[in-house]
Amino acid sequence: MPRWMMGEMVPLKTLMMILKPLLAEPKRSIIRILSEGVKGTNEIYQALLEKGLAMPRSTLYYHLSTLEDAGIIEMAGYREEGGGAPEKLWKLKVRKIGIDLVTGEVFRE
Repeated sequence: MPRWMMGEMVPLKTLMMILKPLLAEPKRSIIRILSEGVKGTNEIYQALLEKGLAMPRSTLYYHLSTLEDAGIIEMAGYREEGGGAPEKLWKLKVRKIGIDLVTGEVFRE
């Protein structure tokens, strides 16, 4: 779990430097897609294409990994179909991140 989610006091500027890239495209779209429920990597890829966010699959895996490392999403399991490699399933780990402006405490829901 990232330090900023562990209740440790983190300066607001540092927190914003961490969160800002996480909320830029295509990560923001991935978060919105996963707000609808558990999705497979292929479903996320197709939804991004429909939004006009075409990218190589390797780039999608990078963005998923970044969101996972930040504690925003998590792997929910695998889907095995067609005898090929299992597809990873993803879900949101947190829906809200907030800051108490008086104490600087970061909370998540």
